[in-house]
Amino acid sequence: MASFETQIVETDLLILGGGMAACGAAVEAAYWAKQHGLKVTLVDKAAVDRSGAVAMGLSAINQYVGLKDGVNTVKDYVDYVRNDLMGITREDLVANIARHVDSTVHLYEKWGLPIWKDEKGNYVHEGRWQLMINGESYKVVVAEAAKNALLQDGVGQIFERVFIVGPLMDGDRCAGAVGFSVRENKFFVFKSKATLVAMGGAVHVFKPRSSGEGMGRAWYPPWNSGSSAFFTIRAGAEMTCQEVRFIPVRFKDAYGPVGAWFLLFKSRATNSQGGDYMVERRPELEKWGPYGRVKPVPANLRNYLGMLDVMEGKGPIYMRTEEAIQKIADTCKDDPKAYKKKMKDLESEAWEDFLDMTISQAILWASTNLQPEDRSSEIAAAEPYFIGSHSGASGAWVSGPEDLQTDETKSDYFWGYTNMSTVKGLFCAGDASGASSHKFSSGSHAEGRIAAKSAIKFIVENNSMPELDAAKVESLKAEILKPLDTFEQHKNATTDPEINPNYIKPRMFMFRLQKIMDEYAGGITAQFTTNGSLLNKALELLGLLREDSEKLAAANLHELMRCWENTHRLWQAEAHVRTVLFREETRWPGYYFRSDKPGLDEEKWHVFANCRFDPQKNSWEMRTRPIKHVFGQRQEPAKAAA
Repeated sequence: MASFETQIVETDLLILGGGMAACGAAVEAAYWAKQHGLKVTLVDKAAVDRSGAVAMGLSAINQYVGLKDGVNTVKDYVDYVRNDLMGITREDLVANIARHVDSTVHLYEKWGLPIWKDEKGNYVHEGRWQLMINGESYKVVVAEAAKNALLQDGVGQIFERVFIVGPLMDGDRCAGAVGFSVRENKFFVFKSKATLVAMGGAVHVFKPRSSGEGMGRAWYPPWNSGSSAFFTIRAGAEMTCQEVRFIPVRFKDAYGPVGAWFLLFKSRATNSQGGDYMVERRPELEKWGPYGRVKPVPANLRNYLGMLDVMEGKGPIYMRTEEAIQKIADTCKDDPKAYKKKMKDLESEAWEDFLDMTISQAILWASTNLQPEDRSSEIAAAEPYFIGSHSGASGAWVSGPEDLQTDETKSDYFWGYTNMSTVKGLFCAGDASGASSHKFSSGSHAEGRIAAKSAIKFIVENNSMPELDAAKVESLKAEILKPLDTFEQHKNATTDPEINPNYIKPRMFMFRLQKIMDEYAGGITAQFTTNGSLLNKALELLGLLREDSEKLAAANLHELMRCWENTHRLWQAEAHVRTVLFREETRWPGYYFRSDKPGLDEEKWHVFANCRFDPQKNSWEMRTRPIKHVFGQRQEPAKAAA
């Protein structure tokens, strides 16, 4: 095997990731670092211009509170998020993002992002909280601002195409990170006074619906492999909401978005017999306590009603695109010229929604001769994802802001620095921070700014470089590069290098992980259903898989990255299985259903289910954390609904 040069990089603040949260962190950190003479380093495994969940573009900004307009309040948004997550929400974290997100959106417009305006110059809303944008280059615009902020006046530096494997520790303090270049033989040691994790969520932990040539297709970016979760777990941070996977319903096979169709076009979804499951199955909502009565109906319950139709043999489920377009066009039916123009505009908007963010869906429509104004399009529940920024909530347990705490919440929700995990000097934003869902792209950017400002404050008040054990660094280097050695040592034992009794390649490792999670933890082939016995079996098999991860082999740098991506997925999978097993109820039907605990248990489980891996003991700890309210006692959701 070729030798690897070790490159040591010392910095004050280390930002890990290149998506929206990391870009927000870069902009804010650069501003405060410049004032204090500090250095900021951003590391991304891709290229920042097209990195993260909105790399391909976006057709709408999904969190804009509009505080200046006086129509909505921060409390309105907190109520909406709490209701959608069936009551499991850190109100202080959600409120902190909600009160700052509008300023982030205004920055986007200042930087050149085209936001739709009506004839009066007001933003065009897709829904109550969403703004329509021309967003194919959304990420490019945001990335340019981040790069400019970091690279001006020598305040920062950027490393691209460097894969971060895991944390460096100095006792109970995070001391930086280690990783390797995916383009050249370089091992990186990033030494920092504070580290901000923003490396996204996790895809391909579960078996995807896509297969064959389409296997890599997913709704959430396939390169998000659980690196945020692995980093924080291995650092010893307490994690929260690891049971809250997200299953989006999207246009089938190409995973095209449905938001514009439901919110802008006012479309409805029906089963194959024309039945509207949201109407016909409304009585089912009463089984889910007060959360079944809120408006809008929580995302998981909307999923669940459609899934019930599918399980009863009423599938497929269709988005009635032709009906929606016709209904809007009919408003101009008395004027043939206006009607023709309206139809043309609607068709254009229908296609643009996909061309802005999910080009594969437009290609699928074209390749199957489907015109949305003529025929309905099939929609389906995707495989599960782990994502703290959308309708999921998985991530690290982080400190909230001091000024939003009450006497009741402060002891549980605040420990010194906003968005710092339970590990000293380790900050989290975007998909890396938990229990604060529905931040989407704009909220993730805002949270990155919040976390970065807090991290700079931490550095100013703890301005000493952590100590590193050189022997430990060398040990980590050997461990990280081991798959290359394993392959070289054993590659000639078989005629096919993909199959070998001495090692397992990352592709086969991923298939094995996905099979375990699909069959035992409630994936698509199990109709998202599991139980205690299945989950315990999953833990047994994941334990064996973790043992076999020592035998992962890589033929090149790309496969070395794939090895560690799948190790990251494995740890995310185990955190999920353990937490689903720990929470003895079904709180999110439509995301998962525990057949042995089929109901909602508000009395016992109106709590956060948290976990922590103890690196010293090599064991997991499970615990509950109380749900407390920043805006007074919890109201009946039906009254507080958005």
